[in-house]
Amino acid sequence: MRRFLRWFFENRQTGEITIAQMPNLALWIAIGAGTLLLVSPPPGNPGVALEVLYKGALLFWAVDEIFRGVNPWRRCLGAAVFSYVLTTIL
Repeated sequence: MRRFLRWFFENRQTGEITIAQMPNLALWIAIGAGTLLLVSPPPGNPGVALEVLYKGALLFWAVDEIFRGVNPWRRCLGAAVFSYVLTTIL
């Protein structure tokens, strides 16, 4: 079990354990748009545009993690977020 956990969380670039990282631009955009939607959702077209920006940034981040994640954990996290956003869109 210990070997599996090390393999699952080990950063392939540094060899260290990586569970979370500093957000990249796409995730910062999603965090900002999501916060605005949560705190004060604008009515009408601005609200729809903010929702599209939020979900689009999350999808972009998720796909980036799936293909360029530093370990299997980050790739699974990207796949989970991708699935979540798709289910909320459909």
